[in-house]
Amino acid sequence: MAMRWHDLLFLHWPVGADLIRPLIPPGLELDTFDGSAWIGVVPFRMTGVRPHGFPRFAGLAFQELNVRTYVWTPGRSGVWFFSLDAANRLAVRTARSWYGLPYYDARMTLQQERETMHYRSMRTDRRSTGAEFHASYKPMGEVYRSAPETLDRWFTDRYCLYTLDRSGRLGYAEIHHAPWPLQPAEVELRVNTMTRPVGIKLPDSAPLAHFARRLDVIAWTVEPVASIPVR
Repeated sequence: MAMRWHDLLFLHWPVGADLIRPLIPPGLELDTFDGSAWIGVVPFRMTGVRPHGFPRFAGLAFQELNVRTYVWTPGRSGVWFFSLDAANRLAVRTARSWYGLPYYDARMTLQQERETMHYRSMRTDRRSTGAEFHASYKPMGEVYRSAPETLDRWFTDRYCLYTLDRSGRLGYAEIHHAPWPLQPAEVELRVNTMTRPVGIKLPDSAPLAHFARRLDVIAWTVEPVASIPVR
C-alpha cells in the first residue's frame, strides 16, 4: 500500500514496563529506552491511500489516530498498535481484513488555523468502549533529523509493524519511508482517553511532543514472523 502522511503529532509518555508487558502477545519482546516503556498517541491525516502502483488520485483520504508501543524480535524492532481509529469505514474494514490491525470507526475532524492544527476524534465503533481525543498543536523550531542513540530516533526509527491474524499467528509488515522530518511541537491537550480501553493510565506529566509535516510511505504485505531475516 502507498500513502502520504500529513501534519503528524507524536505524543509520548513513559509507562512502567510491567504495566504494558502483559498486553504484548507471545513472540514479541517489549522494547524500552533507559528502562522505561513508552506509549505513543499519534494523530495525523492520510491521503492517496491505495495499492502500490495505483495513481494517487485513486487513493482514499481520511484522519487517523493510533495508540502504540514499541517491541522487537530477533529480526528487528517495530511498532505494536493497541488501536487505530479512522474516519473512513472502508479503510477500517480493509485494514482489519488485510493487515489484522485493530482499526475502529471514529468521528474525526481536523481544522487548520495558520500553523495550528485542531484535532478531534471520538470512537463510535461498537467493537470497543469509547475513546476520545481533542487537542490543538503546531510545529515549533526548525526541521531536523534525529541523531543516532537519541530518544526521538528510538521513537521514530521504526520500519516494521507487528500484528496478529484471526488465528492468533504473529506477523509483520515492513514500512518504507525516508527519515522523519521532525520539529518540536507545542500542544494543548484537552481530552485524551485513548488508552482507557486497554487499561493503561497515562502519567499526569506533559508528553514529549514532535511534529512532522509530510511523509510518503509504502507498507508491504504481512509475512509470518518466523520468516524475518536476522540482521
